[in-house]
Amino acid sequence: MTIEKATFAGGCFWCMVQPFDQLPGIVEVKSGYMGGTIDQPTYEQVKTGQSGHLEVVQITYDTELFSYKQLLELYWPQIDPTDAGGQFQDRGSQYTTAIFFHTEEQKKLAESSRKDVEESGRFQQPIVTSIRPAEPFHCAEEDHQDFYKKQPEAYKKDRKESGRDEFIVKNWDIGR
Repeated sequence: MTIEKATFAGGCFWCMVQPFDQLPGIVEVKSGYMGGTIDQPTYEQVKTGQSGHLEVVQITYDTELFSYKQLLELYWPQIDPTDAGGQFQDRGSQYTTAIFFHTEEQKKLAESSRKDVEESGRFQQPIVTSIRPAEPFHCAEEDHQDFYKKQPEAYKKDRKESGRDEFIVKNWDIGR
């Protein structure tokens, strides 16, 4: 067993856990914050957009069962990679998209996958998802962990109202 971490920002972290959770080789998916200037930020601090953090999911996975490339293939269709102002109904720098790499191999694979998305012709606007070195991960408060399981009705309502699923179906050719 070889365990690694992958960290992705894709807007509201509530919507980014479920696509990765409960797949073979996925050990854990945690909601949290990365990239800011405050040590141990709170949700209240991050949601203002003033701390410099992005909402992220950090995935712990067994590389022998699930590859980083497979994680990237799951990541891209969860987001609008052309939106520099946030994601769907969530606006602000804290909701922008980014791939935080933990190793040089992850960086190389992330850059290659971004190039594939750029060259796919799927989007008319530039791809703005950044690829950045991982920084300290700050775990979000417990009520934000596994939100889709703890608050299924609120989760479904938020996803529907956000327009995320409509975008995914329209732009990524994925049915939900």
